[in-house]
Amino acid sequence: MTRIPVLRSRSPVAGLRRRSLRPPGVFAQSVATTAPAGAMASTPLLVIAAAGNGALWSFAIAAVVVGLVAACITVFARRMAAAGGLYSFTAQGLGPGGAYACAVAMVVGYGMLVAVTFAGVSWYGGALVARLAGGGDAFAAGVGVALVVVLAITVAVGAVRGVRLAGRVMLVIEAVSIGLILVVLVALALTTAPGTPPAPVGAGSGSGLGGPGLGGIAVGVLPALAAFIGFDSAASLGVEARRPFASIPRAITTTAAVAAVLYLVATLVQLATPGGAGRATSPTSGVPATVGDLSWASVGMDVGIVASFGACALAALNTLVRVLFSLAREGVAPAALGRTHRRHLTPAVAVWVTVPVPAAVVVVGTAAGVAPATVFGGLVAVATLGFLAAYLLVCLAAPRFLARIGELTGGVVVASVLASAALVATVVVVVLHASAGLLITLAGLLVLGAGGWVVLRRRRGAALRGMGVYDETTTADVLAAGPR
Repeated sequence: MTRIPVLRSRSPVAGLRRRSLRPPGVFAQSVATTAPAGAMASTPLLVIAAAGNGALWSFAIAAVVVGLVAACITVFARRMAAAGGLYSFTAQGLGPGGAYACAVAMVVGYGMLVAVTFAGVSWYGGALVARLAGGGDAFAAGVGVALVVVLAITVAVGAVRGVRLAGRVMLVIEAVSIGLILVVLVALALTTAPGTPPAPVGAGSGSGLGGPGLGGIAVGVLPALAAFIGFDSAASLGVEARRPFASIPRAITTTAAVAAVLYLVATLVQLATPGGAGRATSPTSGVPATVGDLSWASVGMDVGIVASFGACALAALNTLVRVLFSLAREGVAPAALGRTHRRHLTPAVAVWVTVPVPAAVVVVGTAAGVAPATVFGGLVAVATLGFLAAYLLVCLAAPRFLARIGELTGGVVVASVLASAALVATVVVVVLHASAGLLITLAGLLVLGAGGWVVLRRRRGAALRGMGVYDETTTADVLAAGPR
């Protein structure tokens, strides 16, 4: 006798606007969170400094690793729609322990990414206004703080209004920013005399095309991977997306592919003009005066970067509050974070509780006199480690999940093993070369995470065991699909 499953009368994630977001909006979420415009203007320089002419190989390796991670994520995205994204996926393969660890990594990663965008807007935007107005460092810092406050309020309102409007805005902003930065980079390549790329790290350890050392290429993979973080964020829109089992996997894989192409193109251009491009993305100096007719390029570059950071702030916040919303619905986080706006059906409480935290981090750091580059770099390092940990856990969970439902394939096993090995190696390299401040920060986060696990196991053990909720078919769905 076939057993008919019992349908719920209410979805565990009820309150969000179900099945309302079209594919372009889903795609915009992942693209904006990755912020390819800002990354393609700055990250290639970091990779070139490490790998020299081997920077292209570093980005190619990073792209392959990200592709393997995407293959593991889409294993889940094709089968379940969740607001919790990666941690809800991980729960299906690694259980509550893995889900909790992934949730902590996501909160840290996306929370720090929001702070990174605020710091980026403060740094680049403040320096741009100061350069145009003729102000000094103190003036730039003041303008930067004001920009953070304005951006925080703007993205909070945008996140409460909903992902449909936000998706359109983010896609337009990112498209314009990418186009603007491509124009600047190509113009620099055509008007600046080629120079000699910087000597790569480990140049003496091996040779290849252009003479890069294998050590330099390996070191360059780390910042290259950091440029892709957030490409998975569309997974948090499973409840709100139309046809989520098709649009979300497509958005994740397409974002990774598009970002890889843009980064490779930007790296080629900057390798062609190492003398000019290396200074063009510095917010303190802009494009050098020797470029002559391209004096506009400095402003254009910084405007594109600031706009990209703004779109990224909204996209990262969208994902962060949905993770918190899902945790609250499971009973792991405070229940108030699971409340949605009556009209817009968005996690409004989570938005207003969350936004002041990353904004305060940047404002306090700036007010304390910490250099903008230091604030920005520190936040990027912590955010990247959070994402790498979440990606590692979901890659480990994918084959176990498929084995549990009887659909395991050799391709997923290979992707999981290769991606996990690469991510573990990357994390080890980061930790071994981390500064004392970063190590202290990581230790503090680990202690807080472990403490939270102990407290939750004692007080909310059932909630931990129930982690990983996702949108389910309800009786209303079945009735609505019947004859009319």
